[in-house]
Amino acid sequence: MLFNIFMLIAGLGALVWSADKFVYGAAAFARNLGLPPMLIGLTIVAMGSSAPEMFVAATASMEGMTDTAIGNVLGSNVANITLILGITALLGAISVSSQTLKREIPMMLVATAIAGYFLHDGQLTRTEGVLLLVLFFMLMGYLIWHAVTNKQKDALADEADNEIPKDVPTLRAIFWVAAGMVLLPLSADWMVQGAVGIAKAYQLSDLVIGLTIIAVGTSLPELAACVAGVLKKEDDLAIGNIVGSNLFNILAVLALPGLIAPGAVDAAASSRDFYMVMATSTALAVLILLTGKQRQLKRWHGGVLLLTFIAYQAVIFLS
Repeated sequence: MLFNIFMLIAGLGALVWSADKFVYGAAAFARNLGLPPMLIGLTIVAMGSSAPEMFVAATASMEGMTDTAIGNVLGSNVANITLILGITALLGAISVSSQTLKREIPMMLVATAIAGYFLHDGQLTRTEGVLLLVLFFMLMGYLIWHAVTNKQKDALADEADNEIPKDVPTLRAIFWVAAGMVLLPLSADWMVQGAVGIAKAYQLSDLVIGLTIIAVGTSLPELAACVAGVLKKEDDLAIGNIVGSNLFNILAVLALPGLIAPGAVDAAASSRDFYMVMATSTALAVLILLTGKQRQLKRWHGGVLLLTFIAYQAVIFLS
């Protein structure tokens, strides 16, 4: 049991560290190539923050733990909004002014609804995995086109530019990309193996371990990014990290169990847990898009979100 706990903690630590270094190297390399900051922020940085979920989902799927992979996606999306934004908003009100985010949040809702439609019959097929991946590449294509052609100033672009590493030698950037690509799958495997051992010891289902320990662990990069963003007064970047991560999770990461290990899905995942993802995503959209000119997450919103996360975790374990 102690060995499993060690594997989980070591895997989690290595996963978060290697994801951070991968994003650092990829973003620096992209800047050296002359790519627009908005494009780097919306694609490389956002996708990099979902790298832990990607590698954990792939590892779990290859080991036949489809419910753990799906639980990781659903649990991470709930944790991103309720736990991560809850903690972040408690540190100070988060204001949103970016027009880009006002487009991305409805996209997140549509993508979530499509994923729910695929899951509602209790199956995730390979065809559905392919369709999710196609939608992901279509989204990427749109984001790239918009970032390259849009010349209007946007608060998110300015904040992204401040966060992208500057003056990093290209060889060093490539080294960190390569190191991240090697360490990410290794650390994901350690984390999954440790989580499986703990789940067996406490007789927890694959779904529960994915929704709780693994989901919270793989959301730690978003927590660090959001807290840092708010402390630096980069509110749009903080919200952008969450929305971007949730979009990538629901399209690219959820596609992996469909492609690698298609089949039956735990009934709770396709009902209780998906409804929670949809409800929290809708709540975020309402708070950001329909709260008048302020468009602000206040401290009391953060408190409600955090209490929602605690209540959800209690429901999972009690049921």
